[in-house]
Amino acid sequence: MNKILEQIGLLGIIPVIVIEDENHAEPLAHAFVESGLPCAEITFRTDAARNSIFRMNTLYPSMLIGAGTVLSVDQVKIAVDAGAKYIVSPGVNRNVVEYCVKNNIPVTPGVATPTEVEMALEFGLDVLKFFPAEANGGLNYLKAISAPYPRVKFIPTGGIDQTNLLSYLKFPKVLACGGSWMVKQEFMANGAFNEIKGLTAQAMGQMFGFSLRHIGINTADKNSANQVANQLSHLLQFQLRDTEGSVFVGEQFEILKRIYLGKNGHIAIATNFIDRALNYFERNGVKILPETKNELNGKLQTIYLDIDIGGFAVHLVQI
Repeated sequence: MNKILEQIGLLGIIPVIVIEDENHAEPLAHAFVESGLPCAEITFRTDAARNSIFRMNTLYPSMLIGAGTVLSVDQVKIAVDAGAKYIVSPGVNRNVVEYCVKNNIPVTPGVATPTEVEMALEFGLDVLKFFPAEANGGLNYLKAISAPYPRVKFIPTGGIDQTNLLSYLKFPKVLACGGSWMVKQEFMANGAFNEIKGLTAQAMGQMFGFSLRHIGINTADKNSANQVANQLSHLLQFQLRDTEGSVFVGEQFEILKRIYLGKNGHIAIATNFIDRALNYFERNGVKILPETKNELNGKLQTIYLDIDIGGFAVHLVQI
């Protein structure tokens, strides 16, 4: 898969925006970056699209900015010249797709039927836009038409919002979701960019679904661990579960039989998407401890962050 498209997959959500006034470009870009989502798809539905892409790219060169609703090769050239890093078309426009493929420009054409999927496959594409998603039968329909194409990933767009975002993202063949619910036109018209920032951050929080999994407590040895575990169990009436390296008290406490990371122990944080969460933390300057990763069937399950909170290490857990 193309590196830009891999980045889109790690971000998970793509704000799809119609910009009427190019002066909204910078505060809009700032709102996305501050909310933790440094990407945007600017649709070529208005005359402000080209300059908006240019102004966003100038302010935040590392921001992942794409051009949407691209209908011609000329628009591709204009968009890329302005700083667009990928192209999105509503359908499988052969001229647009062929030009992008020949010039190594990431492109995700829109599809809604198996015939259109196979048209796109002729160009060697492995990521396609499913559009309009909800109007075409939603997630159940996507599951049906994607079944014959195990190597193809989709970016559903159209009718995606906070009510169905998580359902789409949890389908393994969905790379990311495009949506405009966090970028309401009235907010831009009124300069309410803090509202956009808040809705975007809320969408990110919904995607990650962070929750406390358990508290880990370090002890010197097996006997010490059993003593602490029995004390907690008696106090809280929680069941004990003994493992090789620790004793669980209910699901809320893990009493380690040794001194491990963290002065006192660790905080285990569960998330819906551990790879996306790690990407988010790394973008915000929080490194990981790769030697602590634990995988199951080649997929990451747990890993520690290189951070200390009140004497506790922190590790992520894939739900």
